[in-house]
Amino acid sequence: MNTKTRRIITLILMIAVFFALSVSAFAADGAEAAASAEEAGSKLLGNKAYAAAITIAIAAAAGAIGMAIAISKSAEGIARQPEAEGKIRTTLMLGLVFIETAIIYALIVAILIIFVL
Repeated sequence: MNTKTRRIITLILMIAVFFALSVSAFAADGAEAAASAEEAGSKLLGNKAYAAAITIAIAAAAGAIGMAIAISKSAEGIARQPEAEGKIRTTLMLGLVFIETAIIYALIVAILIIFVL
């Protein structure tokens, strides 16, 4: 699968998740008006759990794909130019750190969704 196809699939998945979250948010608004306070609280907690899970899933999947691409490209670069191994490895590690930082930010957002919102 080439890079363009991966990007298109990732974009389609993100759009689908966005619409799924939007529909569940609007459905929760209508259900809360008719339900008792206790039922509404449990539904809201369930929606928060879904939102947090989807946030982590998307971040982890995108991070894993990004890391896999970076590692494969660095391996190709080292195979082509073994004398540049040190520079390639340093750049790879720095890039992996930035990708992992984005995933950690998504974890923080998920925790905020659950406990603050």
